[in-house]
Amino acid sequence: MSANYKKLGDYIQPVDIRNSDLRVSHLLGVSVEKRFIESIANTIGTDFSKYKIVKKGQFTYIPDTSRRGDKIGIALLTEFDEGLVSNIYTVFEITDTTKLLPEYLMLWFSRPEFDRYARYKSHGSVREIFDWDEMCRVELPVPDLKEQEKIVNTYNAITKRIQLKQKINENLEKQIRITYKNFKEKYNSKKYKLLDLCSKIGSGATPRGGKTSYAQHGISFIRSMNVFDYNFEYEELAHINEDQAKELDNVTLQDNDILFNITGVSVARCCLLPKGLLPSRVNQHVMIIRPKNSKLSLFLMSALCDSDNKQLLLGISQSGSTREAINKQEIENFTIAIPSDEIIEKFNKLCKPMCNEREIICKEILKLQELKQLVISRISEI
Repeated sequence: MSANYKKLGDYIQPVDIRNSDLRVSHLLGVSVEKRFIESIANTIGTDFSKYKIVKKGQFTYIPDTSRRGDKIGIALLTEFDEGLVSNIYTVFEITDTTKLLPEYLMLWFSRPEFDRYARYKSHGSVREIFDWDEMCRVELPVPDLKEQEKIVNTYNAITKRIQLKQKINENLEKQIRITYKNFKEKYNSKKYKLLDLCSKIGSGATPRGGKTSYAQHGISFIRSMNVFDYNFEYEELAHINEDQAKELDNVTLQDNDILFNITGVSVARCCLLPKGLLPSRVNQHVMIIRPKNSKLSLFLMSALCDSDNKQLLLGISQSGSTREAINKQEIENFTIAIPSDEIIEKFNKLCKPMCNEREIICKEILKLQELKQLVISRISEI
């Protein structure tokens, strides 16, 4: 163990307070995004007296690591005074917060390296368990309190900046939605099938080698996790090499293309391809919708994101036991009301500046998210 590193077991202790008097009713879960979430479990007939109480400033983690991929479910309670968690979860607290800040420890847990460590140290014949003894063996740098506070404050300042920019983007999106709705109600329009409006409607495929073959750099490979209504998520953007891209030449993207999710929980989410992202390809869960007239792209995307059209689109989804899907034929035959070219020009004049601003802010958010990860990664260098 490095001289600068300490065993976590010297700073933490387990907490096992049961809800025996049924005083607490706020049931919480723990996500792999490392935060507490409102529980969606069916609690009919549940005996809450056996559940554990977690209080503000305390941690909860899920010892069973076998069902959550590469990430560990662990969180610090900050938003509520107290809540309930499953009795199979482990609750613990820092014994002396003048030596180790809970927020600083949570940053350590947020590192991808901690997830890998916990998975590696998990053991068991049926389920893989990262037990309390292994948690206590975790090693981490524990600088003086002022240095911990400095790191936490820097991280929190970046987080608040991201939240501010996300709020600006939410307001811009709201303005675009309102503008589209006003145009839809005010101007006469004629309905057209997307097939008649578009030169291409088609989805991609998984490249040879699958996820394990993704590269750090190369040609952008867009998946459904990148596509949100009015918004492109850069953080989860994958890349493939030129040989893989050649096999997907039939789904080469162009400027002003519309991206439309056709399967899964994100079905019917839709956005424009961001500028500067070419060359790009898409996988089988994302449909390329390419208007014959590129001036229609923003209006069509707004129409596909409109709540009324969204309900129609979701209504034609094929519901299965675990997935939903919209097939190519359904998209081709979906009708959208299109006003005159003059009205489309007016719409673009109002909405394009807002879309451009949102795209710039999305890139700024990505840079800030990278900066957050840099703050976390440098903890190990202390």
